[in-house]
Amino acid sequence: MNTKQRTLKSEFTLSGVGLHTGEAVNITFKPAPENHGFKFSRVDLPGNPVVDADVDNVTDTSRGTTITQNGASVSTVEHVLAALVGAEIDNVMMELDGPEIPIMDGSSIEFIEAIEKVGCLEQGADREYYTIPSNIHYSEPERRVEMVAMPLDDYRFTCMIDYNSPILGSQHAAITNLSEFKKEIASCRTFCFLHELEMLLDHNLIKGGDLNNAIVVVDKEVSREELDRLAKLFNKEDIDVAREGILNNIQLRHQNEPARHKLLDMIGDLALVGVPLKGHIMAARPGHAANVAFAKKIKAQIKKERSKKTTPKYNLNAEPVYDTTQIMNILPHRPPFLLVDKILELSKNHVVGVKNVTMNEPFFEGHFPGTPVMPGVLQIEAMAQTGGILVLNTVDDPENYLTYFLKIEQARFKEKVLPGDTLVFRCDLITPIRRGIAQMKCIGMVGDKVVVEAELMAQISKKPN
Repeated sequence: MNTKQRTLKSEFTLSGVGLHTGEAVNITFKPAPENHGFKFSRVDLPGNPVVDADVDNVTDTSRGTTITQNGASVSTVEHVLAALVGAEIDNVMMELDGPEIPIMDGSSIEFIEAIEKVGCLEQGADREYYTIPSNIHYSEPERRVEMVAMPLDDYRFTCMIDYNSPILGSQHAAITNLSEFKKEIASCRTFCFLHELEMLLDHNLIKGGDLNNAIVVVDKEVSREELDRLAKLFNKEDIDVAREGILNNIQLRHQNEPARHKLLDMIGDLALVGVPLKGHIMAARPGHAANVAFAKKIKAQIKKERSKKTTPKYNLNAEPVYDTTQIMNILPHRPPFLLVDKILELSKNHVVGVKNVTMNEPFFEGHFPGTPVMPGVLQIEAMAQTGGILVLNTVDDPENYLTYFLKIEQARFKEKVLPGDTLVFRCDLITPIRRGIAQMKCIGMVGDKVVVEAELMAQISKKPN
């Protein structure tokens, strides 16, 4: 697996028709800068609106995956996204002049071959994989869908389908790493059952359907009259049913081509997570709706972990900048209203302070008897006293000044603060201090959890004579 991000060496254009709209469409693949990701631009619409390949933008999964953003939609994105993942491309802009990705031959192979023809360009930025840390499960019991992502320092896929069909039966497909994608998966075409095909035709869908870009599984007795009707619809001289139960005697590229195509769809849909994955993905009876729900679950896990990673870590045993006695030489507050015990860091733009919460706090007597919880307003006060050290550090005689609140905004209390907790406050200046007025973005943490946050404005003023 590559460690550096990659894009295309040059742009190229492919043309075809949309499977469901039947509209002719051109799609131009363009190199993109580092950390750009996969994006689509609808150049046929005013302003060329851009749609990010993001699972949060999915609006429909009924007959493929559709994403919508900025008033524009792009349908059937899964095959082209699977090709980009399989080719280990990270950054590309795809411009298209219609609402749907061209179906090509119903697989990803033409996209892969076009990418290989122009070649890939290694970029300077590192590729940031998300390595599955522990099993992530998703299931839909009513449809017997089961999915799991398991830890693995590679990218492995296993897929099983079971349609209770005498034609397909149960099928399995797997790849052990992405290097196998082109040979084993990319050429596997989309498929549907004959009864689905008839329903889609009756509803004026699959206008771009062709018996060359989809495998049609015949799962029922079919009359000669019905075959003649289908031949006329698809502009064929004759249509028949192969012994294997496939319409028009189309030659399967693999015995388990349907299962391999389902695996292809999963790879494309999971690309909407937004980062390359390392893990073993196993799925039973997947579909676009389940793939998207699974992708959302993985993305939520990534977001949760990244929010933890952004929480700064501090050594509470480090030599403090100010201890309690030194703090009282700066702040006018005194027990029981001195709510900061030591200062760990202090610069021109930020301060980090600590409040050790014990059962001896006088407010626990009444807040609440039998269930002690530190009041949110006192958390804000402790945060403000920490910020006060930062502001008073700008004057030569801080003992002659008082600090007053001017404004509190965006205050949020996310977790209860209990006896035994150690509150660590960090206050960062939003704007430079002017005329003794400071605006600060502040957070309070217990361990690796943010328990309180707020934006504060305070002013220092000289004590009256």
